[in-house]
Order: sequence, then C-alpha cells, then structure tokens
Amino acid sequence: MLQQGLVLLGAGMGIAVGFLSLLAIVTVCMGRLAARVNLFPETKPKAAPPPAQDDAAIAIAIAAACRR
Repeated sequence: MLQQGLVLLGAGMGIAVGFLSLLAIVTVCMGRLAARVNLFPETKPKAAPPPAQDDAAIAIAIAAACRR
C-alpha cells in the first residue's frame, strides 16, 4: 500500500513538474515570437496643447469642473 502511494506521489509530482517546465518553455517562446511579430507597435504620444493664457477661460473651466 505504501509503495503504491509513493509511486502515485512520484507520478503526480513528475507530471506537475513536466507541465510547469513545458509552460515555462512555451511562455519564453511566445514572448520571443511576439517581439518579432509586433502586432501592436508603440505610437508616439500626441503633443500637449499649448497652455491657456486667458485667466477668464481658466476660471470658467474650473467652475465647470466643480459644477459636475
């Protein structure tokens, strides 16, 4: 009975370690493949609009934001 339990323990741990090793290898390969394919290229951020010089426009914007 003990021998069967140890065999089952060894088989279960072997399967788990094998699966995790396979998962790590596949993850590394997919990372390298994704770097080559580059489906989502980075875009340059848009330039920020120039700062407002009109104090009245700033006050209106603040009032509208506080109102919501």
